[in-house]
Amino acid sequence: KNSDVKNSDVKNSDVKNSDVSSSGLSASATPFQPSQQDKNQHESKSSNYIPSWESGQSQSQERATIIKAPKQDRKQRQSSAGNKTTKKIAPPPAPSIPSIPPNEPQTTNPLHYSQNQPITVLHIAEKPSIGSAISHGLCKKQSSMNSFGRSLPIHEFYNPSFPKAPHASKCLHRVTSVAGHVYSVDFPSSYQSWDSTDPQELFTAPVAKKANKGSVVKHLSDCAKGVDFIVLWMDCDREGENINFECLDICQHRMANAGVCPPYDRVYRAHFSAINPSDITKAYNALGKPDRNQSLAVDARQELDLKVGVAFSRFQTRYFQGRYGDLDSAVLSYGPCQTPTLGFCVQRHLDMETFKPEPYWMLELAVMKRGRMCRAIWDGGRSFQQHKILNLANRVYDKYPTACAKVLSVKVKDKKQARPTPLNTVALLKACSKALGIGPHAALSTAERLYLSGYLSYPRTESTAYPQSFDIVGTLQSQSNDNRWGPYVRNLLKDKSIQKSRGGVDMGDHPPITPCRPAGPNDLHGDMARVYDLAVRHFIATVSPDAVWRTTKVSLYVDALDHDNNDNNDNNDNND
Repeated sequence: KNSDVKNSDVKNSDVKNSDVSSSGLSASATPFQPSQQDKNQHESKSSNYIPSWESGQSQSQERATIIKAPKQDRKQRQSSAGNKTTKKIAPPPAPSIPSIPPNEPQTTNPLHYSQNQPITVLHIAEKPSIGSAISHGLCKKQSSMNSFGRSLPIHEFYNPSFPKAPHASKCLHRVTSVAGHVYSVDFPSSYQSWDSTDPQELFTAPVAKKANKGSVVKHLSDCAKGVDFIVLWMDCDREGENINFECLDICQHRMANAGVCPPYDRVYRAHFSAINPSDITKAYNALGKPDRNQSLAVDARQELDLKVGVAFSRFQTRYFQGRYGDLDSAVLSYGPCQTPTLGFCVQRHLDMETFKPEPYWMLELAVMKRGRMCRAIWDGGRSFQQHKILNLANRVYDKYPTACAKVLSVKVKDKKQARPTPLNTVALLKACSKALGIGPHAALSTAERLYLSGYLSYPRTESTAYPQSFDIVGTLQSQSNDNRWGPYVRNLLKDKSIQKSRGGVDMGDHPPITPCRPAGPNDLHGDMARVYDLAVRHFIATVSPDAVWRTTKVSLYVDALDHDNNDNNDNNDNND
């Protein structure tokens, strides 16, 4: 694991053949040659997840700490055995290998692998629709593609060349997919009985992974037979990394030439946030490695969810069924997420049920100015005393038409409204609910359909700041010909008034939700068109100058109200 090799000390002899640069193994460097012991580890089924450089590093760490003293030093220690105090000679500091983040481009296999020989590259996506987009993004001649299969289609085509094996004579690409997680966790059969198993025992019980569908496991095993490389195209989040290693557990031992090059060294991971052809090509040319640590985090979360959920579900089901015989549910389920959420909903329901509305009254003045009706609001605000407001209104009516309102002051002030931060998932769901009246579930489903169609970037993101590599100008240019916001975008580009996004945090997995390609007024319909429109306008606003509002405040004095209220100014707020 990358975290395991960070700042670790090893002997010079351990790294002499691994010319490592900060951005990965350089193309001109001597390829890393694993020891025979490392190869044997990778050939065994139990080491499917361990790269050769990781196992080699752990051994070199061990060797670096066990250093035998020279013969001369041993003789000196023997001669001074009677002395109580001895000095230990510390070994000189050894050079350390820099850690390469998994999402950075890197090469872990020899570049001369299969020189002048044909190779097969297996691409695995998380969904069939993503697999189809990958194949269309990589295959320039659609007529040469061979597609077959129904539930999990397979797309095969030759070329482009594979960047990790540039000297291969021919490259066959095989693109397929899974349908989400391949495995799920559950307790062994010995813990399935409610009667013989105490819920408390479940917290220390072992868990086992079981295939969701045996057909998916067989499908991956058949596709991986004899392939030279595997490229994983799962979503760039923790769940995606976990699915990566689920697939590797099935496919890795089926790869060819395990004795020539360890299988894990020929496994790569594509990092992408959109599935249009340009992003697919960019990710293909900058392949990194899967992140084992993120996958382990999902394993821990799954085990916690299983143990907490099942243990408390069994406990509270027995507890409440013994006290309330009229329960209409055989199982009262508990979940670390669903139960707190249910608590929020119940509390909100109780607040609404126990709320007692109380009427209030306000005094308003209608002012006609240049054909426009403006509302002047009384400084006294809301009042729960109806007779007080009626008395004030009647006093003005009694003096009509002699009653008048005198302008005391007119204040004009400019106010700045800061540009919004880039759009993450939570902000998108809030905006769709508030501005469009679309619920969270429908909004996220619509955003995912836009993502699968290539119009939006990946909608499940926590980032609220654009990464440094994000092409803001290019994204704006793609929207410059739209009739709805094109003129504003062209002026923004012409005046070079593009602003840096305000605040936010770049989480590193996905950029904020942004448009990936233009959509004409007739290309999208219904909620898809409305959500896309909101996302584009929000993106443009994030890189625009701050908005400026001019507010005019007119203070009026009504003499008929002076007797009952010393503070008798009415305010008229008119936004221009």
